[in-house]
Amino acid sequence: MKYVGMQTQIRRNNRLSVLLLLLFPVIILGMVWVFLALLNYFGNGYYNQYGELVHSLDVETVNYYFVTTIPWVILGVAVWFGIAYFMNASMVRRATGARPLTRKENPRVYNIVENLCMTCGMDMPQINVVDDPQLNAFASGIDKGSYTVTVTTGLTELLTDEELSGVIGHELTHIRNRDTRLLITSIIFVGIISTVMSLTVRMMNNMILFGGGSSRRDGKGNGLSVIVIMLIGLICCAVAYVFTLLTRFAISRKREYMADAGGAELCGNPLALASALRKISDNPGLTDVNRDDVAQLFIVHPQGLTQGFMNFFSSLFSTHPDTAKRIEILEQF
Repeated sequence: MKYVGMQTQIRRNNRLSVLLLLLFPVIILGMVWVFLALLNYFGNGYYNQYGELVHSLDVETVNYYFVTTIPWVILGVAVWFGIAYFMNASMVRRATGARPLTRKENPRVYNIVENLCMTCGMDMPQINVVDDPQLNAFASGIDKGSYTVTVTTGLTELLTDEELSGVIGHELTHIRNRDTRLLITSIIFVGIISTVMSLTVRMMNNMILFGGGSSRRDGKGNGLSVIVIMLIGLICCAVAYVFTLLTRFAISRKREYMADAGGAELCGNPLALASALRKISDNPGLTDVNRDDVAQLFIVHPQGLTQGFMNFFSSLFSTHPDTAKRIEILEQF
């Protein structure tokens, strides 16, 4: 297989990724509308002549409250997104325990990164290292000032120069294709919904433990229990969370293949990258990182190695394609 149509594939994936990314605010606003609609439907209950409770949906009222809510939702998401967007670098460092790597400390790694950057004509990113005897690497950052390539000490000690060049070329391709910016953006949106779900669950637990969930009804029997309202909100958040997870995973899987191809082309040795992936998958490092949103940045996800009958579900919710498949594709070049 030749690297024919590489730029065409990158442009196609970029367009698809933008479309997928646009789904996040659509999903959030969609769940807000569903939440308001469910409140309206269950809140407009009345008893008919047979004494049966009947519910109805007033779409006009729902749309009115939805329109008035949109600016507040957008403002809240924008503020939250802005803070998380510019704090991502420190967040990743804290989560992984990474520290800067200087040329004096490891000239071999520093020179490999520098030579590859000169080859493809890109600015030199920061280089970080994690003191982990196992093997892994990842790229992060949103702009030239924060782009970073991080490797474990085990990776630098156990890989040959050719294999290490393939791994670093993979990570540099993520930066060149703006993958890190896109993935961090998707991480933030998923984090927003995840946090709202957590707050909703906590509020429900507090109401159950300390009271406050009694119903308030008027003469027509219209009111809603606060617990029911919170439950509706939780269901909406859960649905939104599943959709955002699937969208995020789809973005990541597509771009891993592109980074493999770009890394192999950059280092000039696809078999070396295939060999590196095989070694990493046998002993993936960074397993102590307990944040799955950060782990999706790794070249091999340490939790993405499920085998057997769970493989289908693992591949559906995995942020990375199957490593064996990636190796097989590289070995065809």
